[in-house]
Amino acid sequence: MQQENSEELSEREREVLQKIALGKTNKEVANELFISTHTVISHRKNITRKLGIKTVSGLTVYAILNQIISMEDIS
Repeated sequence: MQQENSEELSEREREVLQKIALGKTNKEVANELFISTHTVISHRKNITRKLGIKTVSGLTVYAILNQIISMEDIS
């Protein structure tokens, strides 16, 4: 995983990734960011395409390594 990839993500994609990495569902992410579930799904598609990571566990590891979330954030 390359850390330069995190620069490709928009601010909103980083917010969505943060919530996904913390185990939120698409509906929870949508409610917390005041966007539609469809928009969350679009962001998820863009994130997985940009990063080449398809699993939630992979995205979580990426988010930790790139300081999008910290180990303390994970319950």
